[in-house]
Amino acid sequence: RQAMHYQSIKLTFEGDAVARLTLARPDMQNALSLDVVAELRHALQVVAQKEQVRALVLTGEGKTFCAGGDLNWMKTVLSQSRAQRIADSRPLADLFYEFDNLPKVVIGRINGPATGGGFGLTCICDVAVGATTARFSLTEARLGLAPANIGPYVVRRLGLAKARRYGLTAQFIDAVQAERVGLLDRVVPPEELDRVIEEELALVRSLPASAIARTKRLFNDVVGRPPVECMDYTANCLADAWETPEAREGIAAFLEKRAPAWKVTRA
Repeated sequence: RQAMHYQSIKLTFEGDAVARLTLARPDMQNALSLDVVAELRHALQVVAQKEQVRALVLTGEGKTFCAGGDLNWMKTVLSQSRAQRIADSRPLADLFYEFDNLPKVVIGRINGPATGGGFGLTCICDVAVGATTARFSLTEARLGLAPANIGPYVVRRLGLAKARRYGLTAQFIDAVQAERVGLLDRVVPPEELDRVIEEELALVRSLPASAIARTKRLFNDVVGRPPVECMDYTANCLADAWETPEAREGIAAFLEKRAPAWKVTRA
């Protein structure tokens, strides 16, 4: 897809290996409106089609990562028909699904508070690095709502017990607690955030894009299924992997004690 002129997000690329996607509505705490959702979905399609991109870094501009749903959009929902509400809800569900199935490593650079949909965005990150200034809450119940579209990803990330703990109380937790329960993988002071993101990117740059895509798809396909039901699938998955040029190069490089041809240094 051709790049479009985004109003509410920024999409940039560093060489062939890394894409950066920034929620760029700091005055609105990077809240999600239907327009923002449409721009994010377009950007994900652009990134997905760039075969050599290994990682997408997701962050927010300003002091907030993402404050969830845009309140101005929520006001309009009150006057909609049920059919229109369902129709407007679906793109948000699609957005989270598309993030979750993006064949890249999604690295969350959680620069500040993440509430509601922002909590959900944190849950779909493959690697989530948070600043100590980040705070998290499933705030939907405070508005008489439910964390519906993000629910499957919250439960999968935290487990049912913790999802209930935070979804049924709407309490705020700090970054340290978020790391303790598995919402974040690493917590660092704000001034260390970019350095630590680069550490994570260095790991990803050493892997072939095809293996990243294959591994992410594998995990999504087997989650929740009994291992015995996965055996034929996983045998075929491994056979497919053996037949790739990346497997031949990776094994040759290991035996010859050299860097594989696909390894990318920082652009």
